[in-house]
Amino acid sequence: MKIAVVAANGRAAQKVIKEALDRDFEVRAFGRNDLNKTECKDYIKKDIMDLTAEDLSGFDAVVDGFGAWTDEEQPMHIKTSRHLCDILSGTDTRLLIVGGAGSLYVNPEHTAQVKDGPDFPPLANAQGAELDELRKRSDVKWTFISPAGDFQADGERTGEYILAGEELTLNDRGESIISYADYAIAMVDEIEKGGHIKQRISVVRK
Repeated sequence: MKIAVVAANGRAAQKVIKEALDRDFEVRAFGRNDLNKTECKDYIKKDIMDLTAEDLSGFDAVVDGFGAWTDEEQPMHIKTSRHLCDILSGTDTRLLIVGGAGSLYVNPEHTAQVKDGPDFPPLANAQGAELDELRKRSDVKWTFISPAGDFQADGERTGEYILAGEELTLNDRGESIISYADYAIAMVDEIEKGGHIKQRISVVRK
């Protein structure tokens, strides 16, 4: 498999790159900084918004690891994924987004979401809007992968996870938790053998 990872210096993206390299994927990393924090030797300094169709041509999949952490940056979630969709439009290259948990539903009727809760930070709502935009695209083979509610950057790699769908899912211990490392396993599994085209899926630690 040949994949590109954009916003590659993000912590989740770094884990995805490591997992892919460990499986002998051919990986190219794109980041906006001079410093390459990833394990990928094929690193190109380039901002997402400067990427072209030529840059992403020939890849089986593109992983979007973009994350925004200030109010001012939140609209970039939609802008960056829209740009990636535009340059991948009509191709067979899959686009996989490192998503958020805020848009997961908490009832079977799908009328209430995690982000509606009183303790959910407004800062994290932007990826729900990003997902809404993706759902309108019929010209791109996108997949939006939401982590569990407790997404742990330094959590252990257990090697196991539960693949779920649109609803917030708890494991047998009543937890909604997953490490970046286990999330990366799920992401690379989806690239390798998944078929969730134009769908949002979610993952939680087993």
